[in-house]
Amino acid sequence: MSAAPLPEPLEPVVLPAGPVRLRPWREDDVDEVWTAFQDPDIRLWNGGGVASRTDALVLLGRRLDWSSGDHASWALVEPGRDDVVLGSVSLHSIDRFHGGASVGYWTAPAARGRGLAAVAVDAVCRWAFATLPIERVELCHAVENTASGRVAEKAGFTREGRLRRSYRYGDGATHDELLWSRLADDPAPGLSSRS
Repeated sequence: MSAAPLPEPLEPVVLPAGPVRLRPWREDDVDEVWTAFQDPDIRLWNGGGVASRTDALVLLGRRLDWSSGDHASWALVEPGRDDVVLGSVSLHSIDRFHGGASVGYWTAPAARGRGLAAVAVDAVCRWAFATLPIERVELCHAVENTASGRVAEKAGFTREGRLRRSYRYGDGATHDELLWSRLADDPAPGLSSRS
């Protein structure tokens, strides 16, 4: 049995995604992140943990550094308005040996209902399948978070099952989650994430 390959550092990249752009996070995004985490839905479904501006800075520091090779994180912005953060999308738990990764995201309240999260997730999946030695991206969300289910479906994911009491969310309760996946050879969704 061969050993798992060591993760290679990733270089931050900008991804055009139709009506939005995914750019690497910057230190000066801290106020945007702190403001976003004032939203009850973001605090609930993203596990809490950002109770102060300092917490937001720590979170941002982890998202800025791609050198471990096990994650890549972007701020979702409108082209020409680089300083207004509409959301976040991260490819994490990148496992080159098993050929998989997971994706997570949030959108600011003002950006919801426009399909931007699905476009961003689709763009990240396309980048991951073209750039990394992975064949599968997983997406999990609390059963009660129906908006994330709509994002998964629109972004070309297939629902695989229910994980019972699998993750502790921002309310402190352990929720059942729905598990979705997208494979490298699945049909791409009909989104305008291509530029």
